[in-house]
Amino acid sequence: MVLAPEVVDLIRRTADTFPWGPARRRYMADTVETLGLGQRKAYLLFGWGRDTLRKALHEHRTGLTCQDATSCRGRKPIEFHLPRLLDDIKDIVKDHVQTDPTFRTTRMYCRLTAPQVRRQLIARKGYTDEQLPSLQTITTKLNALGYRLGKVRKCKPKKKYLKPTLSSRN
Repeated sequence: MVLAPEVVDLIRRTADTFPWGPARRRYMADTVETLGLGQRKAYLLFGWGRDTLRKALHEHRTGLTCQDATSCRGRKPIEFHLPRLLDDIKDIVKDHVQTDPTFRTTRMYCRLTAPQVRRQLIARKGYTDEQLPSLQTITTKLNALGYRLGKVRKCKPKKKYLKPTLSSRN
């Protein structure tokens, strides 16, 4: 079967309107079955992945919808590998925390830096250097716990400036 380029383009654009998942696969399977195409021909015409087409045709044939495991993908957070890490960081940081001196925000500032927290985790809590994550990860976890790293600015006094006088305008 030979399809006109306009029809192929229409089918591609229609498939792109569907979100990734079962609805898109259902459309793909219906299109392939209606046109009487095979997986390879549909791959060549429409650019659809052959594994996705195989799954779509399987769902069409059996009537069962496969669940995607997208939430299981990716790297696990450091708390998965070291469950006590966040509690240990809180324990180390709690003595070095101060609030915003202007009391305008509820931010908590930590006077320790991420390398200092890492050193204290090794010294006081018994972690090894290989176990602990990078400094960037520790900084991210400190921020996620609500601590802001950096110097706390003291209340700035207003600038003293001379009021303009008639003689200073000239």
